[in-house]
Amino acid sequence: MHSVDTIAAVATAPGRGGVGVVRVSGPQTRSIAKTITGKTLRPRYAELCNFRGGDGVVLDQGIALFFENPKSFTGEDVLELQGHGGPIVLSMVLARVLELGGRQANPGEFTERSFLNGKLDLTQAEAVLDLVNSASRQAAKGAMRSLSGAFSRRVTEIDHELLELRVFCEGAIDFPEDDVDFFSESNFADRLESVRAKVATLTTEARQGEILSDGLTLVLIGEPNVGKSSVLNRLSGQDRAIVTAEPGTTRDTLSAEFELDGLPVRVVDTAGLRESTDPVEVEGVDRARRAMSSADAIIWVIDDQKDLAGQSPIVKNDPSAATMVVRNKVDLTKRSVGRLDKRTVRVSALTGQGFSELREALKGLVGYQAGEGTFTARRRHLDALAAASKALDTAAEGLAHGEGELVAEDLRVAHNHLGAIVGQVSADDLLGEIFASFCIGK
Repeated sequence: MHSVDTIAAVATAPGRGGVGVVRVSGPQTRSIAKTITGKTLRPRYAELCNFRGGDGVVLDQGIALFFENPKSFTGEDVLELQGHGGPIVLSMVLARVLELGGRQANPGEFTERSFLNGKLDLTQAEAVLDLVNSASRQAAKGAMRSLSGAFSRRVTEIDHELLELRVFCEGAIDFPEDDVDFFSESNFADRLESVRAKVATLTTEARQGEILSDGLTLVLIGEPNVGKSSVLNRLSGQDRAIVTAEPGTTRDTLSAEFELDGLPVRVVDTAGLRESTDPVEVEGVDRARRAMSSADAIIWVIDDQKDLAGQSPIVKNDPSAATMVVRNKVDLTKRSVGRLDKRTVRVSALTGQGFSELREALKGLVGYQAGEGTFTARRRHLDALAAASKALDTAAEGLAHGEGELVAEDLRVAHNHLGAIVGQVSADDLLGEIFASFCIGK
């Protein structure tokens, strides 16, 4: 048990609702429960109680649930007071808990205690937030798979194989006088190659998980009057943007959200990119360029009636994000609809022709493949896997040159990077960064 104090917070969302929950965790939980309810609560048994203030006045009436350590979410004694969902009532109940020795919980502190007390590993703890923030059914399912340990089990499997390699390697180094080349006499090289392949496969799957967890931001750019706003409306299925024949109608960025085969997508319409002396339009163009810098992918909309060479905002700005060229207004040119190559699609925002092909092309552009086995992941997971993969590559090179000591060190580095994913190796500042993004009460 890592905690010495008792924390409390409102665990339900701000605002009014039918039910509101005050959550308590820590060593004083049992005494707080008895004082505020007037009852000795049985573990894991729901009881109807009055929640009383210090003067004995009933603050609220609801269900009290007590979970005895270690069989609780945090691994500590936990109390949930489930009352009416009014913010004033909840604040009164919470204030009473704080009077009785509780402390206001920090963001994510309940989940952090669950991690510190060994109830969850770090990927599972992060999945709690991913589940709360899920923007699509597929994302919620992926977060639940991570919370259930799907990602952790894959990391742990590789971790165990890597540990066996380390033990063998360091053992071989410790007995050089035996005049036996343990590395060549064993299948060490094959086992190392197997671990490298598994890390590569897991990296590919984790990349899918990161896309699913973070969602995708698409930014529409192009010259005025090429149909960007119409493309936005057609992609999102909403009339979010005003569409007129007048160039320069869009002055500010405008966004809409939709799902792309389970992938949460935010698409941003921007002002037409052109030279202007109108200060409002100039600011709109500046905002468009800033939106491009933060995009996951860019949709460059051009008029199919014009040559590509004559429309070059993409060349002038050279964004780092992947780019899809969308040739709009095929209803006027009467040309073939659909994909011309991996990065070019011909559509009609007016009729909707070509948009099914555009959606498939966008998935390919960002490397998204929907699948029932996908789990959520984060950028730090990918960074750790990349670092582990690099160390394993170096270990394979050292093995080829017979440098046993260097191989052992590279395996140790790779092992530490994998351990950081699930929290076996965690710096305090990393934990602070992760849990600070949680809401209070989680």
